Amino acid sequence: MVTFHPATGVNVTEFSDHAWQHTANLQQAILTHPFNEELAAGTLAVDRFQFYLAQDSRYLIGFGRALAVAAARAPEPADVAFFAGAAREAVVVERALHEGYFTRFGLGEDDLAAIETSPTCLAYTSFLLATAQSAGYPELLAALLPCFWIYQHVGSDILGRLPDGADNPYRAWIDTYADEDFETAVRTCREAVDRAAASADEATRARMLAAFTRACEYEWLFWDSAYRREPWPTAAFR
Repeated sequence: MVTFHPATGVNVTEFSDHAWQHTANLQQAILTHPFNEELAAGTLAVDRFQFYLAQDSRYLIGFGRALAVAAARAPEPADVAFFAGAAREAVVVERALHEGYFTRFGLGEDDLAAIETSPTCLAYTSFLLATAQSAGYPELLAALLPCFWIYQHVGSDILGRLPDGADNPYRAWIDTYADEDFETAVRTCREAVDRAAASADEATRARMLAAFTRACEYEWLFWDSAYRREPWPTAAFR
């Protein structure tokens, strides 16, 4: 899609389209990462998925806080409602999905507490919270978008590859992110990002692209760290 950029007086591609194209290699690497390939096949080791769930449940708290900041800064009432609702979804609804898997896999509070927050999880949440506190509203939206969009992209890709009637132990996770309502949320977030970019100057758009790209890199790292059950390399020195 092409729009008129008020700052430069030229036609430009929508920011979200450009950002996705800019990170195309990363998006493909996420789809083909062993974590997601094995999740799609239903062969992902339970301990890897457990580690992922523990990290994601902690990440979602930071993500929800960053979304709440976006809601507080949003200039449009509709965006206030969207980001406030997304913050609630992250902390309440998605964590409920995790808790269902915790029960299924027999994970109790003590088991979760024994899984330390990984370096990547801490780094990603710290990046989002630092962006929320120190960057402008357009950059914050650009940093938040990949978590929505990439999960929808991964969930839809996996669902499209599943044979009819396939028995996959991770089907509830897949269905959550391939759901039409989640796709609508992604579209709404993209529209908010594109509106912010359309009225921004080139320096701000460059910072937005950097924030989007870095968040995409953290998404890949998050899958990879879960697959490796990433430890702290300094643990031996404690």
